[in-house]
Amino acid sequence: MLVAQPAAAADPVGYQNVRINEVTSSGNDTVELYNTGTTAVSISGWKMSDDSFSQQSFSPSASTIPAGGFVTFNSPKGLGDADKLVVYTSGGTLVDRVEWATDKAKPAMARCGGDGTGAWVTATSAATFGTANASGCPSSIPAASKVRINEVTSDGSDTVELYNGGTSAVSVGSWKYLDSDTTHSAATISSSAPSASSIPAGGYITFNSTIGLGDNDSVLLLDGSGNTVDSVTWTTNAAKPSEERCANGTGWFQTATTATLGSANSCSGSTGGGTGGGTTPPATGQLLGGGGSLTSGCEPEAPSGSGSTPSGTLAWPGGLNVTIADNVCAFTTSTGPEGRDVSGLAFDPSNPSVLWAAKNKNWLYKLVKSNGKWIPDATWSATGKQIRFSGGTGEPDSEGLTVGSNGHLYVTSERDNTNNDEPKDTILEFDPASTASTLSPVHQWDMTAQFPQLNTGDKDDANLGFEGVGYVPDSWLTAGGWVDPLTGAAYKPANYPLHGSGLFFAGLEVDGSLHVYGLNSDGTFTTFGTVATGKAGVMDVTFDAGTGRLVATCDNTCGETHTFMKVNASGAIVPDVTYTNPAVMPADNLEGFAIAPTSTCVSGFREAVWSDDGIYGSGSGSAAYGHALYSGTFPC
Repeated sequence: MLVAQPAAAADPVGYQNVRINEVTSSGNDTVELYNTGTTAVSISGWKMSDDSFSQQSFSPSASTIPAGGFVTFNSPKGLGDADKLVVYTSGGTLVDRVEWATDKAKPAMARCGGDGTGAWVTATSAATFGTANASGCPSSIPAASKVRINEVTSDGSDTVELYNGGTSAVSVGSWKYLDSDTTHSAATISSSAPSASSIPAGGYITFNSTIGLGDNDSVLLLDGSGNTVDSVTWTTNAAKPSEERCANGTGWFQTATTATLGSANSCSGSTGGGTGGGTTPPATGQLLGGGGSLTSGCEPEAPSGSGSTPSGTLAWPGGLNVTIADNVCAFTTSTGPEGRDVSGLAFDPSNPSVLWAAKNKNWLYKLVKSNGKWIPDATWSATGKQIRFSGGTGEPDSEGLTVGSNGHLYVTSERDNTNNDEPKDTILEFDPASTASTLSPVHQWDMTAQFPQLNTGDKDDANLGFEGVGYVPDSWLTAGGWVDPLTGAAYKPANYPLHGSGLFFAGLEVDGSLHVYGLNSDGTFTTFGTVATGKAGVMDVTFDAGTGRLVATCDNTCGETHTFMKVNASGAIVPDVTYTNPAVMPADNLEGFAIAPTSTCVSGFREAVWSDDGIYGSGSGSAAYGHALYSGTFPC
């Protein structure tokens, strides 16, 4: 059995996420590449070939393809009316391939139904190079284009599963397939599986590859006319036991726990290294991005307080790749030029393209995405806004923040940094619509008297108070049957007419407990007692509507973990499951954590963001050194 060779060492990270997205043989012979991944990919030195010439260098419009971005180039030797196009890395590894019959690439052949992932269809209008393909796609996609490679294994059986997502049967007896070895001739499906001549609507066929499938390989599926229908590429060992689409027939490929050939994919495995119809981060995660030089006065702070991971903790369920998500030393201010101490994070539920961040030295930031990084929104403040206590005084040691149902920001403070030997455990409400450069609270609630153990005259003790806060809607508490500790009966929001439409859970760093409050519009508050997280400390608190869970986050004090909490059958809020961070994350004082709303989901995943209180990374040689924000993915 011939097996494709492993990827060359020179292959850039994420190369398998690059897909041929559009091609024309109408004279200018243009090719468009699209990056389906979440990080930029360098294509420097890449080459291409067609059905008559060997690998040739080409000159792309840019040497790097940004995440979700396009690059175009003109074929160095021309493309014919009936031809093929193969793209390789500089090390010779096949990236993607497309083939077409006579005139199928006029005016262009384009992926339709999703850039980088959809079915290949002849465009109905002018080519759309450098932009999304939707405007050139036909209003209806041929039935045969509903057939997708759904699962593939390179564990010895070398089996390929096809799935028909259409509403009518599709004849595939004359269809062919290829692997990444360009010396191999195409094999017909009928010769590999004589009984597999047709796929019923919503059905499957499987066949064993007669040309072999390797650890680092591809499958290209062609219809009877030689047009590409679908393709998948995977990295070393990613197809063992199999690579499967999740969701079945439509989603990204991931490495399966158990192959499910001939039936719906179980999607119970880990994110893998395959692409085609969507991509996932590779099975071995990498910390990507970073770089830059530390500026004067931007000194990182080494992490402290390391502890063990709680027993029973599970591995991170999302993608294993993590990207540096801010510019180096991005959070320097007049009160904190060291550029560190970014703590609390919260996505804005009304506008998930906005991420709010709290910096310990009394600053708030409104962050927006630019070229894959979270940067201060210059229309709000390019340098952040300073916050004060009521009356415009003091410097809140701002640690956590959350967004309430009224769109206001609620920030926790452990102490006043102008007198940091004494605790000042407060929750402050700010209106982000204010045009003032320095913000004073709309309301302020002071709970300091509830924590006498922190009032010792020692600044270290005073720094162990409110570290995070999360707003939890009443609807979740009542739906789960939460028992009100004050009444011993089911929680009735109407009993507390001034509290708004939810409660606030403040995390206490010193012991990992959550303290539950109703924050009343007259400036008073109702205390609903405490919730045990089972953790030694809490650094951030968030409510995730997608999982229906309250999340308590702990940094390296608890092994970098997140405990998802639920309302149990007895009406108590208890831990449900605890996850570690992705393995590539540094073991630092990662004090902020936020998960994007499910409205942002793409192919079953959404963004997760962490903040490093010390911009430390793992030392001066780390790609993360001088950076505060990390971005990864979490399941929808």
